[in-house]
Amino acid sequence: MESDPYDHLDWQLLHALETDARAPFSRIAEVLGVSDQTVARRYRRLITDMGVRVVGVRDAARLGHDSWMLRLRCTPDAADPLARALARRPDTAWIGLTSGGTEVVCTTRARSKGEQEELLLGRLPRTPAVAEIRAHQLLHRFYGGPSGWLAKSRSLTDEQVAALRGPVPDEPREPRSSAVLTAEDEPLVAALERDGRATFAELQRATGRSESAVRRRLDQLLASGALFIDVTFNQGVFGYELRAILWITAAPAALDSVGRALATHPEVAFASATAGHCNLVAVIVCSDTASVYRYLSEGVGRLDGVQHVECAPVLRTVKQLTYEERRRP
Repeated sequence: MESDPYDHLDWQLLHALETDARAPFSRIAEVLGVSDQTVARRYRRLITDMGVRVVGVRDAARLGHDSWMLRLRCTPDAADPLARALARRPDTAWIGLTSGGTEVVCTTRARSKGEQEELLLGRLPRTPAVAEIRAHQLLHRFYGGPSGWLAKSRSLTDEQVAALRGPVPDEPREPRSSAVLTAEDEPLVAALERDGRATFAELQRATGRSESAVRRRLDQLLASGALFIDVTFNQGVFGYELRAILWITAAPAALDSVGRALATHPEVAFASATAGHCNLVAVIVCSDTASVYRYLSEGVGRLDGVQHVECAPVLRTVKQLTYEERRRP
């Protein structure tokens, strides 16, 4: 009988899913040293109680698409409706409320210059509730995307990670130029965006292609890095209640070294060089305010070349990769 609602095995299962989200339960169970039934039961409970979702994600960086982080300052009464309206757009990937509820932070991943200009130059500037827009183009990702925060938990040993990953190397097998999504790929990618663990029979029905063709194309997309399978969940259930965005200014000569150092910190879930009033942005995950202070003073604060740090705690996450209206409070 499982008396502890969430324990090390749950962390291991999440880490296993982040390592290979489409691995059969039988392989995960073998690596974790438990039964298939235990893995299946834990997985169902994590979905129900923690909101765990396994979803396919288009990697904008690998596909050569521009990504931006937008800071939209508005009145508190307008922030939530604005965030929800943005969340329904397919070109937004993450949305949170910060600065006491007066700022909406939004990550966009426009697939064309037209989409980008429509949002940045058209719709948002005409929105009466928006008092100020700060647009930060993401120039170089140091951490995030297919490199997940769960890996930093070290819940699995290197041997267990290798057993799950199999022969696939850390870097995509295919060259960057092969990271392409075609119109024919859209039904397959859309199905995986709904459920990253969809069976090949389900993917076959969604695409109308043979199972062998689906397997072959999915392998190609994952190998090229055009697509990766991600795991989202509520970190607060495990005691990581606080998420904050750090807007960092580093000396130009130290930009790369600071970014690489941020990528190694266990608190950092995402780090990127940016264009804008600062030149780095990082998202950190901590257990409480004391942990945030400790990281600011002993982590990022001690990095050579850091000149300024603005910390914006995230009050609420409105969208994380995908958005579902039924999740509204």
